Amino acid sequence: MIGCWFFTSGPVSLSAKIERKGYCNGEAIPIYAEIENCSSRLIVPKAAIFQTQTYLASGKTKTFRQMVANVRGNHVASGSTDTWNGKSLKIPPLTPSILDCCIIRVEYSLAVYIHIPGAKKLMLELPLVIGTIPCTGFSSRNSSGATSPFSVDMSWLALTMLEHPEAPPNYADVVSEEEFSRHVPAYPQPIDCDDQLCCPMFAYIQ
Repeated sequence: MIGCWFFTSGPVSLSAKIERKGYCNGEAIPIYAEIENCSSRLIVPKAAIFQTQTYLASGKTKTFRQMVANVRGNHVASGSTDTWNGKSLKIPPLTPSILDCCIIRVEYSLAVYIHIPGAKKLMLELPLVIGTIPCTGFSSRNSSGATSPFSVDMSWLALTMLEHPEAPPNYADVVSEEEFSRHVPAYPQPIDCDDQLCCPMFAYIQ
């Protein structure tokens, strides 16, 4: 993004960018910026993370905005320029972004601005999303053999597993005959026709 203020003595311009939009707590945001001071004033470039909380209820909206982290650059004299090649701004412990809730929203932005004495700040605001899982933990850069910070050592599991697990013992082998007979249901025995008089059965209908 590029911004510019024009003064009678000359313009003040600012351009800024970041590598990505999503970050997590504890990560550092590298900021790339170019500041050019063609005015007669002494200016100071700064950067800050702003948190915006929005509450929605009963058709009313309340918004709170606060600065949660900031960094300051060196003074830029008249006719001079300054460049930020990845100036670091560390993210403090923050609530993750809440963007899909109908009653509350928590949003973040990175503001890169220039403090100009006696004039309004020249500010560029870049949107941020604060998450919970670092992007580098699952990036393709780890596919070359680097260990992910979220990888789990499962080598202990192989030590506890047998190569050929044995079959469980038979129930009758681990209980007494009395318990076995008590738990095994008695099924009706088939009728032996040799011991009883077997004759055909007829239905009589009157």
